Amino acid sequence: MSYSAFSVDKSASASSLPVVDLRSDTVTRPSPAMLAAMMAAPVGDDVYDEDPTVRRLEETAAARFGLEAGLYCPSGTMTNQIAIKAHTEPLSEVICEQTAHVYLWEVGGIAFHSSASVALLAGNRGRLTAEQVEGAIRPENLHYPTTRLVCLENTHNRGGGSCYSWDDMAAISDVAKRHGLARHLDGARVFNALVATGQRSQDYSQLFDTISVCLSKGLGAPVGSVLLGSADFIKKTKRIRKVMGGGMRQAGYIAAAGLYALENNVERLADDHRRATRLAEVLRQQPYVTDVLNPETNLVIFRLHDSQPAAEFLETLEQQGIRASSFGPQWIRFVTHLDVDDAGIARVEEALQQVAQLA
Repeated sequence: MSYSAFSVDKSASASSLPVVDLRSDTVTRPSPAMLAAMMAAPVGDDVYDEDPTVRRLEETAAARFGLEAGLYCPSGTMTNQIAIKAHTEPLSEVICEQTAHVYLWEVGGIAFHSSASVALLAGNRGRLTAEQVEGAIRPENLHYPTTRLVCLENTHNRGGGSCYSWDDMAAISDVAKRHGLARHLDGARVFNALVATGQRSQDYSQLFDTISVCLSKGLGAPVGSVLLGSADFIKKTKRIRKVMGGGMRQAGYIAAAGLYALENNVERLADDHRRATRLAEVLRQQPYVTDVLNPETNLVIFRLHDSQPAAEFLETLEQQGIRASSFGPQWIRFVTHLDVDDAGIARVEEALQQVAQLA
């Protein structure tokens, strides 16, 4: 049976209501206060190292994570790929989980930019263990690439916003250090992990040589990520950013949004987590849903019954002014964020319940 063919009689049509966009936390728009901060930003030519707002963002982000310096870039894909390029050389290898963003969603960038191989490991909702990492390190052999880098992702996107425990990250870090490997964190949603676990951002410098921090997801900035590391490493990466076309001029206007996000939008991530949990509870009650991954942060991933075609389900939500994403055959992803309040979540709940009631 398909649960998709229904209409809901409302006094206000769906088209007259604001869209509830759960496709991603990248869809947020700057608040009036963020826009004001952007317009007031002092700027200069960042390629000449003359933009004071960019400098302040880089320094602020680095200090938060106990590292020396930062490099502001247009995207998290760029910060990840710059880090991998700087940590490796051709004929080397990167260890990561098989659904890691750096491997799965960055257009084969490791091969394209770094001419490096990838050792893919099957994790638990994207999380690796120290034993897995140690087992993937190549022995010295003419026929093998040389293991150079371990890359973790926290939270893990394909794992439904899953978080590493401190002990598990520390154990992996110890293995990497013992074998002389560099350690990179794809921290696209690292602030979600910090809020969910209570870990301290300043302590992350004990675990990772470099960290990519995204400002345009849950923190709500319109664009930008910062690569963090030692002063010498960041100096090296500026040249790589340049050849990738990432040198920006008066970038302080968008960097100011990132600063505002760091100063105002971190603690409120707990609201997104609460709303994700609320959605998961409602989804578990629906007869057309077979599986719901426990949301540790702001991502809710669930599987529809085979009788409910995913495309029709998404179209049904779209008719109610609700947007979501397909996340594989019969799997759907909801992402909560600062542009979806409790009233928006209530609309989603009502639409999900109507699917079952009118089937």
